[in-house]
Amino acid sequence: MARLVMILLGVDYLRTRWRGLLWLGCASVLLGVVLFVDALDNAIYFPMTPFAVVLLLEGLATLVVARSGMGGQRTLRQVKGASFCFAALLILAGHHHGNFVLSMIFGTLFLADGLLQIVSARVVRFRTWRLAVAVGGFEILVAIFFFQPYPTHYVGTVPYCLGLGLIFGGWNLLVLASRLRRLDHNPGMDEADAAPAHATPAAHAAGDAPELTLWEGPPGPGERALAVHVWTPVGSARGEARRQPLVDRYIAAVDRDGVISTGHAALESPEGIYISLYPAEEIDRSPDEFTRILRATRENDVAGKFQPDYETEARAWCPSTVQVRIRNYDAERLRRFWEAYRQDTTYNLTYRNCSSTVSHALEAALEGASARVWRLARGWRPLWRLLATPELWVAAQIRKRAKTMAWTPGLTLDYARALSMLADPRPSGWASMTRMALGQMRRQRQDWHAGRAAAGDGPAPDNAANAANARNATRGAND
Repeated sequence: MARLVMILLGVDYLRTRWRGLLWLGCASVLLGVVLFVDALDNAIYFPMTPFAVVLLLEGLATLVVARSGMGGQRTLRQVKGASFCFAALLILAGHHHGNFVLSMIFGTLFLADGLLQIVSARVVRFRTWRLAVAVGGFEILVAIFFFQPYPTHYVGTVPYCLGLGLIFGGWNLLVLASRLRRLDHNPGMDEADAAPAHATPAAHAAGDAPELTLWEGPPGPGERALAVHVWTPVGSARGEARRQPLVDRYIAAVDRDGVISTGHAALESPEGIYISLYPAEEIDRSPDEFTRILRATRENDVAGKFQPDYETEARAWCPSTVQVRIRNYDAERLRRFWEAYRQDTTYNLTYRNCSSTVSHALEAALEGASARVWRLARGWRPLWRLLATPELWVAAQIRKRAKTMAWTPGLTLDYARALSMLADPRPSGWASMTRMALGQMRRQRQDWHAGRAAAGDGPAPDNAANAANARNATRGAND
């Protein structure tokens, strides 16, 4: 997550605050250790019931405002609200059953993540695969700790989780601070002092300061925006694909003839840049050879080629299945990335493929995007707002999974969607609900005046000023 925060906020904003991040990380790790140690005996001082009540209220509030979001934003907030409510109810249930269920859930999540990381690292064999295996082993040990009842018979599950969360979060802040301390200047931030000309202003959420730029929704059809094209494995299969949940979404689809389709990804900018890496010669993707070419090793490097433009690629194959469009990007950073990246046409199915190329290009284009959104802010508010956005944590998890496995079109699609919500932030849920309520009240008032006018009870003013004039005229006539 540290790398993602650096990308979105930019080094110039964060570099002057590295000491604050360092102290905050130390405090978070220390508090996490205290909570974890406190939960090792049966005398737990953590306020469980108040915490569960706050968690339940947050979950209910998130569910209430979730319908004000759009697409993936709405789904993400619904999942968050439901998870918070479920966890809060288990905590309030207390005793053995609620704590036991929570322990099993957290243990299963750590076990699944650890096993997936170990297996994928051993199959792909990327550069730091041994470190990934070690981290996966640590996650399995944490899972075992949650599964077994010692030493508190599951009573300390919640403090354990909070302590681990604070420790891991503080560690990320320490990593971020150490990286920022070694950086003197980020050349990519030279052009980030002002918002790009094509980043049109947005609506301001109620209660937000004017320095925050917000958009009501995704870019319109005629609006200038960066486009991420994704051909999903199922959508681009030559024949009818055999449905395999999750597998055909994130890895590959297999048609009735046994041919494997991995999908494709490309990036297109209004300035004429089109980034689409493809092998110069078709790779044998039969089931017998597919496992061998998954390894991110030099012997699997092949010659690649960059497609000239989207129209040519769509005519030769098929139109992209899904598009993600983003307004707030930096064309100059993207141009510099493209000029350097296109010098090497090497293609590797795992570590240098179409999806990894698009993801790296997207990160280059969005560097400093949050700094441009908060272009007049000078305090800590941009960082806190970014850390409090659910899409940041989703994007960080996707990026982690792609780094330990491989970038696939499915992961790139989810990554682009999450980053689009961070680069082109929408109004917060409460602000959206407030505007919806005010708009509904305004429409009801207009309908009421129209009803009175139709019934002959009085004038039907077009606006508040006309209504006031009508009332004054009536009072003058009565006098």
